[in-house]
Amino acid sequence: MGRKNRNALAERVVKAAEAALAAQGYVSSIDVLVGIGWLDARKVEQWRQGQIDCLESAMQTNPPRISEAMKLFRSWATGRGLSASPTHYVARSPQRQTLRFSRSGDPAIEAMYRTHWVSQELSDRERERLAKKASRAPDLVVIQPLNREWTCHRCGNTGDLLMMENSGPACLGCVGLDDLEFLPAGDALLSRRVKAKSARCAVVVRFSRSRRRYERQGLLVEPPALAGVQDDLELQRRG
Repeated sequence: MGRKNRNALAERVVKAAEAALAAQGYVSSIDVLVGIGWLDARKVEQWRQGQIDCLESAMQTNPPRISEAMKLFRSWATGRGLSASPTHYVARSPQRQTLRFSRSGDPAIEAMYRTHWVSQELSDRERERLAKKASRAPDLVVIQPLNREWTCHRCGNTGDLLMMENSGPACLGCVGLDDLEFLPAGDALLSRRVKAKSARCAVVVRFSRSRRRYERQGLLVEPPALAGVQDDLELQRRG
């Protein structure tokens, strides 16, 4: 890469990194790659759902330029005195598999991608909170289809709820979530407490034609967790 092109790339990387840092107190490689236009946010979401094998395959440039951008990012981050925070990325799927960034899967390259750079201006408590939040497994997402004209790509059945996989829609039985109970949205306190108590949980969404987006309908939670929290809340009301 020529000096002129490298300087231009450095300016783009710094601009994207500074914007992310100002907005959230830390910056990741994904923030930079999306910010400079090499990575589509929709592709990131597909990758997080386990539908793309590695993130590099979704980037709109070649490996040498990606490597150069990441070197520039790391140089900027260390020059700014930011703290390196290794972060664990897992898929938004029942298997919770570790997500892969690079085509090679090289541990050093994966570690570089997974590192978040955190502002030293944040308190220890704030840095700990950000690290915990960043490493938290993303919510599973289950779709409530507008109609039942779909079939599970695994067993051929249909139903009221589905989860999208690489090969198409899958029923809850095939993804191992059919024992969960639906908790409709509306009671924020109940939902929050049950979600915290349920070892397995999924967010149920439905597409709104008028708003052209998916909207939350409720949660799928473990029945014992739901019953336990309902009993606790009832005792509190009586007391």
